[in-house]
Amino acid sequence: MTEMNTGGAAFPRAWSGGYAEQDGMTLRDYFAGQALKGRLASEAPDFLESKDKQDTADVCYAYADAMLKARGEMT
Repeated sequence: MTEMNTGGAAFPRAWSGGYAEQDGMTLRDYFAGQALKGRLASEAPDFLESKDKQDTADVCYAYADAMLKARGEMT
């Protein structure tokens, strides 16, 4: 099984030798969160209550994966 490339840390810490990885949100999670924010902001509240939340999450991660692929970081 191949491991998914998540883009690394979303907010790495800078230090004199470059960037240090840190635990927490990956770039994939950050992109998915931004997609979710846009999707929720564009829908009427009563419509959102009737939406399948798992489907919404899947769509947001699909956008995140597309962003990573566009950056050349996914295979």
